Amino acid sequence: MTHKTIRVGGLTRVEGEGALLVRARAGRITDLQLRIYEPPRFFEALLRGRDFTEPPDITARICGICPVAYQMSACQALEAICGVTVDGPLRDLRLLLYFGEWIESHTLHIYLLHAPDFLGYPSGIAMARDHRPVVERGLALKKAGNELVAAVGGRAIHPVNVRLGGFYRAPTRADLAPVAERLRRARDLALETVSWVAGFDFPPVEHDYRFLALTHPGEYAILSGTPAVSDGTRFPVEDWPAHVVEEQVPHSTALHARLDGSPGYLTGALARYALNSARLSPLAREAAASAGLGPVCRNPYRSIVVRAVEVVHACDEAVRIIDGYTEPDAPAVPVTPRAGVGHGASEAPRGTLYHRYRVDDAGRIAETDIVPPTAQNQARIEEDLRALLEPRLDLPVARLTELSEQAVRNHDPCISCSAHFLDLRLDHG
Repeated sequence: MTHKTIRVGGLTRVEGEGALLVRARAGRITDLQLRIYEPPRFFEALLRGRDFTEPPDITARICGICPVAYQMSACQALEAICGVTVDGPLRDLRLLLYFGEWIESHTLHIYLLHAPDFLGYPSGIAMARDHRPVVERGLALKKAGNELVAAVGGRAIHPVNVRLGGFYRAPTRADLAPVAERLRRARDLALETVSWVAGFDFPPVEHDYRFLALTHPGEYAILSGTPAVSDGTRFPVEDWPAHVVEEQVPHSTALHARLDGSPGYLTGALARYALNSARLSPLAREAAASAGLGPVCRNPYRSIVVRAVEVVHACDEAVRIIDGYTEPDAPAVPVTPRAGVGHGASEAPRGTLYHRYRVDDAGRIAETDIVPPTAQNQARIEEDLRALLEPRLDLPVARLTELSEQAVRNHDPCISCSAHFLDLRLDHG
């Protein structure tokens, strides 16, 4: 029996801390563990006893890349308790804020985290030495997303303008007009991005994924919707705890989730596209078709194309909303606390993000449950890694490490917030 150990001093282009252990005997993998060992940050515990108005600001600190997702899921759950519906121009502003986050987050992943894998570079910086105009295009596109978040949210990172019921201040049409002009230019850059990534060399891999994403009858679901599964299952967001159950696994501080008793489902860009592609904006649908995407994409490597299409959609819809924007009568609707349990879900760039809160009569939070894409995608990523590595166990250890890292980056789940260090140990005999 031979023993091989791969140690990578830092898995670049993702965030957090993690490791991968693979044991193989006689050409078969007997054990595969994607280990997430980043210490827990206890956000759910920190929220207990807090005022019901505080979660949008506190949970935004869970992630510096997608804080809006946490704000929107939190707001919807708490507003449900209070019997409040946010619609009209205020809902449009929330969509604008979310579109800004999608643009900046997806662009970061496409250009700096994922594209180097396809072009043979160890980093986006190394790639920029040979492809400076391409990287500058990505930075310009990301900047447009940052500016949209800042215009609506008050600042680009951890927006401060979000509150229950809406916003502390609603932007004027004059505030948004220059942003719309930048978004029109960004839309052209997004279309160029789709054409660029569609030309990458993709391994001919397809998996029979079980997808989970929100769906909405009138739009490509992002801000709100009904949880749906690719097998036809649909359930109201209030029933989430009956369908999605998290459990602790010995090898990871991050929880694993089961969907109706089964692990290994997938949320994120591929799931959204599979369940909602017909509701993309006409321009985004055209871009998807020109890139060779059908109504469903099951190749995880082509997820970079799906993300690029979603950036086109976000730019296009943001321009449409700003062009038709009517300033609201007030920046927020009143939200009065009352006891109850509320549920909320939205589509973070990396997948469906669910929040549940229990609030007492005094408006104090008694209980919180937050289910990020991390917990939902880890088991499925392990399955992808097993399918990838088992036929290739005779490859050099360095090559197996490269392949493993790209397989993780394919999905860009919130493992990007919990896997910065990869120590791949391969016991092979």
